[in-house]
Amino acid sequence: MSEFSIKRALISVSDKAGIVEFASKLAELNVEILSTGGTAKLLSSEGIPVTEVSQHTGFPEMMDGRVKTLNPLIHGGILGRRGEDDAVMLEHGISAIDLVVVNLYPFEATVADPKCSLADAIENIDIGGPTMVRAAAKNHKDVLIVVDADDYSSVISSIETDAVDYQLRFNLAVKAYEHTANYDGAIANHLGALNVENEKQPFGRTFNTQLRHKQTMRYGENPHQQAAFYVQNNPVAGTIASATQLQGKELSYNNIADTDAALECIKQFDGTPACVIVKHANPCG
Repeated sequence: MSEFSIKRALISVSDKAGIVEFASKLAELNVEILSTGGTAKLLSSEGIPVTEVSQHTGFPEMMDGRVKTLNPLIHGGILGRRGEDDAVMLEHGISAIDLVVVNLYPFEATVADPKCSLADAIENIDIGGPTMVRAAAKNHKDVLIVVDADDYSSVISSIETDAVDYQLRFNLAVKAYEHTANYDGAIANHLGALNVENEKQPFGRTFNTQLRHKQTMRYGENPHQQAAFYVQNNPVAGTIASATQLQGKELSYNNIADTDAALECIKQFDGTPACVIVKHANPCG
C-alpha cells in the first residue's frame, strides 16, 4: 500500500481528449482541481468543480496567455519537498500540488503547415507547460506527473487502489522528460533550419531525434556483444522498424541488418513478386 496521497491536482492541457472523464474521476475521489484558461472552462461547463489558477494565485492570466502558471504559488506547490519545505510553504501560503497533468502546445502540427509563419511558430512554443512538467518530474518523490492521455485510466486505477507507488512516479517522471526532450528537439529542428526571413535552408544547424527501445537483441554484431533495437516514435510503414516478428527466436543485430537489406532490395522490384537471400547485408540468392 502506498503512503502517497493526492489531494490537489493541476490540469492544463492543449489536447483535451479524455480530460473530462479523467477530471471527473478525480473529483469523485475528492481531489481539488486547479486549472487554466480553456481547460478550466471545459471542466466547469461539464459540472466538474474547478478553481482557476488565476484565482488560486491572485494574478490574472496576462500577455495573451503567455503568463499563466509562472508563479511561486504554483511552482512552490509543485517543487516543495514534503517534510523539508513545509515551514517555508506555510510562511508564504503555498499549498502543495500532488498531481500535475499537462500536455503541450501542438508545435509540430503547427509548423507542419507550409504556410506557418515564423511568428506563428514562435507563439506555439509552450513555456509554462514544460516548466511545470519538468518541475513535477524533478520532484517525483512527492508529485505525480502525467503527460500522456493513454495513462489516464491506469493513473485513476492506481489512485483508487492506493497504488501510486514510487515506481509509478519514477516511470512517469522519466516519460515526462522524454516528452519535453522530444518537444525541445522539434523546436530546435524547425527554427535551426530557417533563416530570419523564415526561409527553409538545405540543412539545419543541428538534427534532433528521439528513438524508443523496441527490443533487446540476442547479441550484437558478435556473440560477446550486447545490442538493442531502437525505432522512431512513428516509424514509417513498410520498414523493419514498423514490422512485427511472428515467430522464431530472439533476433540478433545481424538479423536486423540482413532483414533490412533484404527488404530494401525487394522494394526495387516495384510491386513485382520477388525473393532475395541475404548474408551479412549482401544479396546472395
